[in-house]
Amino acid sequence: MHFDHAGIATTDARELAELYGDLFGLETVHEEEFDGMLLVFLDCGDGYVELLEPLEDGPIAQYLERRGQGIHHLAFATDDADRALERVRNRGVRTIDDEPRPGAWGHSVAFVHPADTGGVLFEFVEH
Repeated sequence: MHFDHAGIATTDARELAELYGDLFGLETVHEEEFDGMLLVFLDCGDGYVELLEPLEDGPIAQYLERRGQGIHHLAFATDDADRALERVRNRGVRTIDDEPRPGAWGHSVAFVHPADTGGVLFEFVEH
């Protein structure tokens, strides 16, 4: 398992992508509308920054209302998301997903409950 991306909730993904491009030299490598969000992925060399802009009411819109813009989750790439879920459950950690589900960029994803991980929402990404 290795770091895959940091998901950042924002009100304007394209504007933030432009800022990160100017500030840090990051390039947009993928953009899509998925599950009521605009997702913009910026290449960081050893991983990505995923910018999450809500296009309709949903979890990211609710997150922005409660907490404002900022880091939403950290994601780890895995060869087997089912096995990664099983591993955390065997250690008494709750998961949001019972099994991997379709995610952005055609990947399978599953989330671990932040209440059991120091307040951090973790995502497993199976490419």
